[in-house]
Amino acid sequence: MAIFKDYLENKSPLILHGALGTEMESLGYDISGKLWSAKYLLERPEVIQKIHETYVAAGSDLITTSSYQATLPGLIEAGLTKEEAEQIIALTVQLAKNARDKVWTALDDSEKAKRPYPLISGDVGPYAAYLANGSEYTGDYGQITTIKEIKEFHRPRIQILLDQGVDLLALETIPNHLEAQALIELLTEEFPEAEAYISFTVQEPGTISDGTSLDGIAQLVSQSDQILALGINCSSPLLYNQALTILKNAGKALITYPNSGEVYDGSTQTWKPKDKDALTLVEHSKDWHAQFGVKILGGCCRTRPNDIKALYAEFRT
Repeated sequence: MAIFKDYLENKSPLILHGALGTEMESLGYDISGKLWSAKYLLERPEVIQKIHETYVAAGSDLITTSSYQATLPGLIEAGLTKEEAEQIIALTVQLAKNARDKVWTALDDSEKAKRPYPLISGDVGPYAAYLANGSEYTGDYGQITTIKEIKEFHRPRIQILLDQGVDLLALETIPNHLEAQALIELLTEEFPEAEAYISFTVQEPGTISDGTSLDGIAQLVSQSDQILALGINCSSPLLYNQALTILKNAGKALITYPNSGEVYDGSTQTWKPKDKDALTLVEHSKDWHAQFGVKILGGCCRTRPNDIKALYAEFRT
């Protein structure tokens, strides 16, 4: 593949897609329930494409597919057949491609000269997303305790995303060290041509959400030639500096896309307001880029297209 690697070698940082579910909520769509925003893949896929278009227009270089919550078990439990579920996961790639190509075609040459042609990033959310119980923030997977089980969960979605022609895989919001190991092994053993980044959640300084040390995570990821970037997402911006200090030792490009600063309560599925004195996403990103050379910058939960537009204005103009 080697496309993602080539993009990382350019001098300018890459700008990520922002939050999908947040934008759907802002447009009045109900994303409660286990499928979260993925239920609109079944009901209103054109809405998801439109949000992708908004992010491409805002300046995103990596367009993340809407497959975070779209898993075979989750879709089958929602009443789909296996074949229908596979088609829905494939649809996430087509929607992202359609959005990219529609917006890119409409840009004038001066705009195209400022940015690379956006890549499609196949979203591989954690097992926690299927559980839909807030375990993105604890890493507690209950009865799932073996690498084999985790591989079986992730394998079909990864296969579909790659078959549909994504440029890279986004292994994101990973809270559990066993899951990280399973994903890295799965790429090595079964998808050796795939390129990917991996991003973890953190709740406390020095560890990912399940308590595994960031030193251990950096060592694990450093052994993979296919994982080209490593970082933190879906976490408080206040935890990033210490995490990046450790993760840079993996020798990978660094990636940051924090939550807005609001704090999620998994038990009630609600957000608590951020501190009124908190820095903006752009201010944090400028700092991380300057201090640590962060190569991929974006926003996760509660960030909006205007946040991505602000990153574009800072790093592209």
